[in-house]
Amino acid sequence: MNLRTDIDMLQSSRITDSHELLSSIAGLMWEASDVIMAVYQQDDFGETVKSDKSPVTEADLAGHHVLIHGLALLTPEIPVVSEEDAESVTIGRERSCYWLIDPLDGTKEFINRNDEFTCNLALIENHRPTLGFVSIPAQELLYIGGPGYHSNRIHRSGQTVSLFPESQPGLTRVVASKSHLNDETRAFIDGIPGKIELVQAGSSLKLVKIAEGLADIYPRLGPTCEWDTAAAHAIVLGIGGTVTDLNDAELVYGKDNILNPFFVVRAPHYQHSSIENQ
Repeated sequence: MNLRTDIDMLQSSRITDSHELLSSIAGLMWEASDVIMAVYQQDDFGETVKSDKSPVTEADLAGHHVLIHGLALLTPEIPVVSEEDAESVTIGRERSCYWLIDPLDGTKEFINRNDEFTCNLALIENHRPTLGFVSIPAQELLYIGGPGYHSNRIHRSGQTVSLFPESQPGLTRVVASKSHLNDETRAFIDGIPGKIELVQAGSSLKLVKIAEGLADIYPRLGPTCEWDTAAAHAIVLGIGGTVTDLNDAELVYGKDNILNPFFVVRAPHYQHSSIENQ
């Protein structure tokens, strides 16, 4: 089946309007979390190094297979692009609607056993994320959201919390690592007026911190790939935040180059101009 590129064929409304399908996809995310945690509890992660020198473990591959097989059953008409399938990258350049997954985002955090790794699934439509799922396997949490579908945090027990971030007067909370600040990020933060507090997090949790209301802005002035950001990008859009490049243009997906440009994530209450007036 070839998907038309016009809006009549978009999938997100069909998925978000179907409680059964949405619940099934959420269940698939829990299943992927389970296989990731099964590896996490082993002494040996089966770690190897990919051609780009990045690490990969049995958990990356286990999560990949669960999501690929599950999505093929639930939404067979929507193709899947995965970090763990290099040949699938071309799908994003050829199709207007596809799933984009990072089965284990934060492999280094996983290997270091610091619990700050995620499993990411995003629906991309016309180059933009319209629905995102981000699970934190070690914390039994799942975030779901997107533009037109308010973002929520769900605990494995079933407890659901709607995300409504608020500011802290007189304080700007910036997602940034104290130990890994490059010159560009330092300059960006120096351009933010008033009192600054640095907030640290691993993997796509950096964007989730914005959606949770635990941070106001996240400047990412370093390399990332599309699968690193898409799912959490949708979560941020679901609470009214933005994810833009340094020219204030929204981040897009399915480009010829899978790398993202430098970008800035802002909470809805913190919509300053690009580079904070630098």
